[in-house]
Amino acid sequence: MRSIILLATHAFMLAAGFALGVYALPILTAPPGPDKAALQATHAAAVYKGRFDRNLKGSDFVHWGEGDVRILPDMIAHEGRLAPGPDYKLYLAPEFVDTKEGFLKVKEKSARVGDVKTFDGFLVPVPAGVDVGSYTTVVVWCEAFSQFISAAKYR
Repeated sequence: MRSIILLATHAFMLAAGFALGVYALPILTAPPGPDKAALQATHAAAVYKGRFDRNLKGSDFVHWGEGDVRILPDMIAHEGRLAPGPDYKLYLAPEFVDTKEGFLKVKEKSARVGDVKTFDGFLVPVPAGVDVGSYTTVVVWCEAFSQFISAAKYR
C-alpha cells in the first residue's frame, strides 16, 4: 500500500512539475516586448484597428489577450498583454472567431503571419504576398496545444 501511495504522489508531482515548466519556460525565455516608441510609430500608419478582449467565449483564465491591435500593410502591432504560453502564432482569419472550434473551421482559409514571442505587446511583420485587406480578424493561437488565445475583429 505504501508503495502505491508513493508512486501516486510522485506521479502527481512529476505531472505538476511538467505543467509548471510548460507554463513558466516561455515567460523565462521571452525577449522583451517592443519599446513604446516602436508601438507609437504604428498609430499613424495603421490601416485597420481592432481590440483583443480578455472575456471572449473561447478565452479563459490562462488563455487570453487584451489591448489594441493595429494592422498595417506590412506589420501587425499589439499594444497590451497576452497570457504567457508556448508556441503562439498570429493568423489573419476571413471571419471573426472567438473559440477553438470556430478557428479550426477557418484555419485552412487563414493566413499564418508569424510567431508571437512577447507577451507585453508585439510587432509581427506581415509576409510578402499576404493582403491584410482580404481578412477581417487577427487570431492568436497556440500551435503546440491547439489552443485559442484571443482574437480581434478589425474590419
